[in-house]
Amino acid sequence: NEQMGDMVNAKKELQETRESIDKMRMSRERMLGEKSQLSTRQRSCREQLRDPKLRNIESRYQNSIIDENTLTLAVSDLDRYYKALDAALVQFHAIKISQINEQIRELWQLTYRGGDIDRIEIRADSDNKKVTKARSYNYRVVMCKGSTELDMRGRCSAGQKVLASLVIRMALASTFSADCGILALDEPTTNLDVENKSSLAHALSAVIKERMDESSFQLIIITHDDEFVELLRQNIQVGGTAAYYEVTREPNSEGKYVSVIAKAA
Repeated sequence: NEQMGDMVNAKKELQETRESIDKMRMSRERMLGEKSQLSTRQRSCREQLRDPKLRNIESRYQNSIIDENTLTLAVSDLDRYYKALDAALVQFHAIKISQINEQIRELWQLTYRGGDIDRIEIRADSDNKKVTKARSYNYRVVMCKGSTELDMRGRCSAGQKVLASLVIRMALASTFSADCGILALDEPTTNLDVENKSSLAHALSAVIKERMDESSFQLIIITHDDEFVELLRQNIQVGGTAAYYEVTREPNSEGKYVSVIAKAA
C-alpha cells in the first residue's frame, strides 16, 4: 500500500512538473517573440534616428524644454508687471484727476461771478462694459452747489459752457503741459457776459503773473473783442506798462493786407 501511495504521488509530481515545464516553455516562446518585436522596433528606431530631421534630437528636445520653461516664466513675469503697471496707472490717473479738479476749482471761483454754481469738476467713470483688458473711462463735467451735484450737459447756459471749457483747458494745460509754455485761446469771450468777461481777463492776468518768470511762457489770444483786450491791458501790468504784443492786419502802400506786430502801449 505504501508503495502504491508513493507511485501515485510520484506520478502526480511528474504531471505537475511536466505542466510547469510546458508553462515555462510557453512563457519562453512568448518572451522570445516579444524580444524579436523589440529588436525589430529597435532597428526601426535606429533607422529613424539616422534621418537628418532627427539629428541631435536629444539636445534639441532639451532646448525645447528650456524654451518652454523660459516662455512660461516670461509670461508669468509679464502678467505680474502688467498688473503692477495697471495699478500704477490707476493711481496716477486718480492723482491727475485730483490735480486737475483742484486747478479747475481755483480758476472757476476766480472767474465765475454767478451765484448758482460754486464749482465745477471732472468725473471719470470706469467703463466696465468693454471686454478688453484695457482700462477705459467715461469723462463728464459736473457743476456743484453745496452738496448737490449735476451734470453740466444740457443744464448750463452758453456762457457757462464757454467759461467751463476755457477753465478746463487752462487746468489741463497747467497739469500736463508744465514744460510747454504756450497757451492759445481762440475767441475766448464768445457768449460771455460783461461780468464773466472781466473775470476771465482777471484770471488770465493771474495765470500770467504766476508764470511770468518762465522764459518759455507765451499766451496767445485770438480775438476781435477790443473790450476784452482793454480789460487784459488793465490787468496785466509789468513795471507799470502793458506787457503784451498785438498782431494786426493792416493795408500797406500797395493796398495789400500784411501782418503787423507791435508792442501795445
